[in-house]
Amino acid sequence: MRGFGELEAAIMSVLWDRAEPATVREVLEDLRPGRDLAYNTVLTVVDILYKKGWLERSREGRAFRYTPNASRSDYGARLMRDAMSESGDPVGSLAGFVQRLSVEESAALRAALEAFAGDEERS
Repeated sequence: MRGFGELEAAIMSVLWDRAEPATVREVLEDLRPGRDLAYNTVLTVVDILYKKGWLERSREGRAFRYTPNASRSDYGARLMRDAMSESGDPVGSLAGFVQRLSVEESAALRAALEAFAGDEERS
């Protein structure tokens, strides 16, 4: 999986931040303070994200409302998993990643692993 392009990432960020379905016009308005974008440009990229399976949509009148299919953290996890797989040495890549974690990130990883181990024991 390739990461999002710049505009794809900005659109997904808007939708993740909104936490509710949004129309293309609403996404455009949220993007506009820092960008000069045309409605059709945003519509095209939203449609691409929908076709890639990153967005769901529901009709509202003549427009669609879009919502992400995955959370921001799920996206990050997919990127990390794919990067490890593509490295040719997933275990080495994971070890290198862990060595570069901050103290806070290491603590969060440790807590996540402990929670995961607890879930496995209950299964």
